[in-house]
Amino acid sequence: MNGPRLTTAAAPPPRRRAGAAEGAAVSAWWLGQAGFLIEGGGVRLVVDAYLSDSLAAKYRGKPFPHLRMMPPPIEPGDLREVDLVLATHGHTDHLDPGTIGQMAAANPGCRFVVPAAHADLAVSRGVPPDRLVPAHALSSLEVAGARLRALPSAHEELAVDAAGEHLYLGYLVELAGVRLYHSGDCVPYPDLPGHLAAWPPDLLLLPVNGRDPRRAAGGVPGNFTLLEAMALAQAVRPAAVIGHHFGMFEFNTIDPGAARAALAAQPGLPPFLLAEVGVRYDLRPRVGGAAAGGEAPGP
Repeated sequence: MNGPRLTTAAAPPPRRRAGAAEGAAVSAWWLGQAGFLIEGGGVRLVVDAYLSDSLAAKYRGKPFPHLRMMPPPIEPGDLREVDLVLATHGHTDHLDPGTIGQMAAANPGCRFVVPAAHADLAVSRGVPPDRLVPAHALSSLEVAGARLRALPSAHEELAVDAAGEHLYLGYLVELAGVRLYHSGDCVPYPDLPGHLAAWPPDLLLLPVNGRDPRRAAGGVPGNFTLLEAMALAQAVRPAAVIGHHFGMFEFNTIDPGAARAALAAQPGLPPFLLAEVGVRYDLRPRVGGAAAGGEAPGP
């Protein structure tokens, strides 16, 4: 395969800028749930970090108590030299008031990209207004050295506010010539493969905790099932996929052993890993330079 390669090494998320590992274009660390720390091209960014226990207090005594199954791999205030924070939507495990304010204080130059529909919510949760960058679906941005393309996400449905702004976004991110796609919370929808084909990603970061009527009835909308994530990987053919959004809350997780067995049984699947805390994921650069596919579409 002529393209980036994903390799792994044992390594905790670094407190300060470490850069991509030697020989890699981009390195990434899972922070639990949908959260990732990513470094490449001199940029250090964080996506959808949930590093507090704020949901346990919010849902204490409710049918779905949000008790953490794993401790945070790092405290939010210990993440330093962060250039950019991306939030895909307003749910607390993606735009966390227990994380955002501490990260903003520890990183006074950091910018925060959030869906335009949730700009006021982001400010109320600790994003400094002068450092907030609103994102609009199907528009591109260049922020803090990263090239971004915001795509609609369907958190069981494609939803917009009264102004027509999408409530749920995913982000295509280009760093050091490598393209990543973090879908946020999302299920398959007809236009998604075409959106990705316009700016082909090398690495997919996809939630795999699935969905069911019981969770939906309790106000917990769902995500890709593992089979649906595998199908998208087959359609898009990235260099690699990392499945996430499990292992945080017992009502909203998967059996990793069964999931790995299902992945191993699928022939022809692009390399597909389940995220692990304490592992560094290194995406090697393409052979021969630029990737296939056009430039990021303009705003």
